[in-house]
Amino acid sequence: MDIILTGADNGMMEALIGKLRKEGHRIFVLSNERVKKVKYKRIFEQYDFTYDNENMSAIIESIAPDAIIFLGAFDGSFQWGLGQKEAVRFGEGLINIMEACSQLKKTPRFLYLSTSDVFTHSSRRNYREHDAFSPESVRAVAVRQGELICGNYYKSYLCDTVVARMDHIYGNPVMGSDLEEPMYHMLKAGIRQGVIPARKNQTMSMLHISDAVEFIYTLLITDELQHRVYNLCSERELTELDLAFFLKDGLGDSVEVELEDAEEHRVMMSRERFRDEFGGKVFKSYLDELPLVAKEVKEKHLEFFGPEEDKKKKNRSVLWKKLGSFLKAILPYLETIVLFIPAFMLNNRATGSDYFTNLDFYLLYVLFIAIIHGQQQSMIAGVLAVAGYFFRQQYDKSTFDVMLDYNTYIWITQLFIVGLVVGNLKDRLQVIRDEDSSEIHYLNSQVEDITEINTNNVLIKNSMEEQLINQHDSFGKVYEITSSLDQYAPEEVLFYAAEVLRELLHTDDVAIYSVANGDYARLFAATSKKARSLGNSLKYTDLTEMYAYINSDQVYINRSMKEGFPQMADALFSEGRMQLIIMTWGLPLERLNLSQSNLMRIAGFLIQNAVLRANRYMEALESSRYVENTQLLEETAFNSLLDAFLTARGRGLTECCVLRLPEIPKDQEPKAVEEVSKTLRNSDYLGKRKDGRLYILLSNTNTESADFVIKRLEGLGYPSAIWRNMN
Repeated sequence: MDIILTGADNGMMEALIGKLRKEGHRIFVLSNERVKKVKYKRIFEQYDFTYDNENMSAIIESIAPDAIIFLGAFDGSFQWGLGQKEAVRFGEGLINIMEACSQLKKTPRFLYLSTSDVFTHSSRRNYREHDAFSPESVRAVAVRQGELICGNYYKSYLCDTVVARMDHIYGNPVMGSDLEEPMYHMLKAGIRQGVIPARKNQTMSMLHISDAVEFIYTLLITDELQHRVYNLCSERELTELDLAFFLKDGLGDSVEVELEDAEEHRVMMSRERFRDEFGGKVFKSYLDELPLVAKEVKEKHLEFFGPEEDKKKKNRSVLWKKLGSFLKAILPYLETIVLFIPAFMLNNRATGSDYFTNLDFYLLYVLFIAIIHGQQQSMIAGVLAVAGYFFRQQYDKSTFDVMLDYNTYIWITQLFIVGLVVGNLKDRLQVIRDEDSSEIHYLNSQVEDITEINTNNVLIKNSMEEQLINQHDSFGKVYEITSSLDQYAPEEVLFYAAEVLRELLHTDDVAIYSVANGDYARLFAATSKKARSLGNSLKYTDLTEMYAYINSDQVYINRSMKEGFPQMADALFSEGRMQLIIMTWGLPLERLNLSQSNLMRIAGFLIQNAVLRANRYMEALESSRYVENTQLLEETAFNSLLDAFLTARGRGLTECCVLRLPEIPKDQEPKAVEEVSKTLRNSDYLGKRKDGRLYILLSNTNTESADFVIKRLEGLGYPSAIWRNMN
C-alpha cells in the first residue's frame, strides 16, 4: 500500500514508520513545514509543504495513496501554546487535505488520530465512542472539531474516514512534542527537583505506543469496518499515585513521591467496540514498561528533562541567535555612521582646494547611502552631512552668520531632495524585486500543473483538429458505422460489433467480454491475438484499478501503461447490471485522452442499442428456438447460430469448436439432453442437426481446450468427438 503520514518528527511518527516499513508498505511523509527540518529515513518520499498549501490536491493526486494517517492530536508540527490561532490553522489544514482526498477517483482510507482529552468530566463508567464530549483545552477542542470534520466528509462525500481516539500514550520520547502527556511532567519534576507530585483519587489509563501502533495498523488494513469511530485504550486503571511510584522505581531511590490533595477524578475510555470486532490484546504492562521509560529518560533524554544548567546553555544559544539578528538589523546604521567619517575628512581637505572646490563630498556621501540602503538611511546620512557642514563653516563664520546665509538652506534642500528621491527609488525597486521574487516562486510552484493541463489540452485540440479535417470520427460517421450492425442477424451482432469498434477507434486490437456472473466475464469476440491476451475467461474484479472505473460507469484509461491491463476499457450496463466489457489495445499514447474516451463511450452506447435489440429479438423467439422445457436448440436455430460462429471464426473474431455426440435412442434423448446441459457453460450451446444427432458448440474454445469437455462427457457415458466437417 502507498501510505501518507502527516506530521512532525515525534515518537508516534517514528513508531508508525517502523511498523509500516516492516510490513512492506511504501511510505510518504507530509511534514507541514515550509523548510525541511528533519530528513526521515526509511521512507519513499518526503513532501515539505504546509497542510494549507493550495497545491495539496496535486500533491495527493500525484501520490494516489491507498491510505492517509493524519496524526492530529499527536502532530508535533502544531504549537498549541499559540492558542486559537493554531486551532484555526489545524482545522484549515485538515479540511484542505480532506477536500483533496474527496476529489480522487478512489478515495483513500483517512485515519484521524484523536485523543481521550475530548472527555474531561469525571465518570465512574468508562466513556464509549459517542458519549457526551467535554473538551476544555484549545488542543482538545480543535481535535474534537477535527473528528466532526471527518464525520461530515464521510456523510457528505462517502470518504472512507476513521477516527482512532487514543488514551494517554507513553513510551520513549523522540522530540519535545511528545512531552505533553501528564507522565512526562511528573518525570521532569522528579529529575529536576527530586520530587514527583501525585494527586489523590486521580484515575486514568495509559497505552504503550507499540500497542497503539498495532491497533492503528489493524484499522488501516481491514477492508470493511463496521464503525467510523474507535476508542483505542488499555482499559487498565492507573492512579497518579501508582504512576508516581512506577516512575520512582526507574529514577532511583533519590527521588521522592509527594502526595497532593485533589478532588476525585476518573476519566477512562471503553475499548469494547474494538475488542468485539478485532480482539486486540494489550501486551505492554505498567509494571514492566513505566520504570524502563523513566530509566531511559534519565539516561538518554536529559535535553528535555535535565537540570536548569542545560536550559541555561540552550538559552545562551538562543541569546546569541537574537544578538546576531540584532547586529544584522543595526548594520546599515553603523555603515552610515562609519562612512560619514571619511566623507567629513575629504570635505575638509577639499575646502579651499583649486582642484576640488566644486566637488561636494557630502552630496556624494548621501547619494551613495541612498543607493545602497534606501530612503531611511539617506535621511540619517543627510542629518549627519548637515551637522558636518555646520561644523566646518564655523571655522570661518559664526553660527548666526551660517544660519542667515540663504546658500546654506539651498544646499540643505538640494541634499535632502537628492537623498530622498534616490532613496525612494531604491526602496521602490526593492519592493518590486521582492514582489517579483514572490511571484516567480508562486509561478514555479504552478508550472507542473499548468504543464500537465496544457499537454492534455494540446492533445484534445489535435484530436479535434483531426476530426474536423478527416471527418473519421464525426458523429455522422460514427452513427453510419454503428448502424451497419442492423444488417446482421441477431446471432451475428456481437461478433461484428468488435469490427465496428476496430474501425471507429482506429486500432486493430479490440475485445468484447460478456459478463457471465458477478466476478467473471467470458471473451465473446476479439480482433487480434493481442486482444485475446487476457484469456478466454477473466475475473475482471481482480483488475481493481480498471474495475473501480468501469463499475462507476467511467471509461478506464491505462495512462501508466501497466502490464496485464488494457489501454482503454468501458462497460455497458442494462437494467443496472454490467452486461458487456469493451477493451482496446494498440492506441498511440497521444490518443489516450478525453476525446478518445468520449468516442469510445458514444460508440459503446450505439453498439449497446443494437445488441439489446438483438437480445430482445432472441428472447422473443426463445420458445420457438428451444425444444420445450430443455436447453436443446431446434435444428434451424442451431444451424443459424453455428453459421454465425463459423463466419466470425473465419474473419478472426472468435474461436469455436463443435463436438458431435453418438446416436442416442429417442427414448433416452431427454435424459441425455438434461445431463449434458448441466456440464456446459452459459456461453456454450447444445443443438440438433439433420442427421438427428446432438451437437455441442463450444464458444471461444480451440481443439486443445475441448479435450477437457470430451473427458467430462465420457465420464457421463456420452463419448464425443470433434466434428471437423462443419461446412
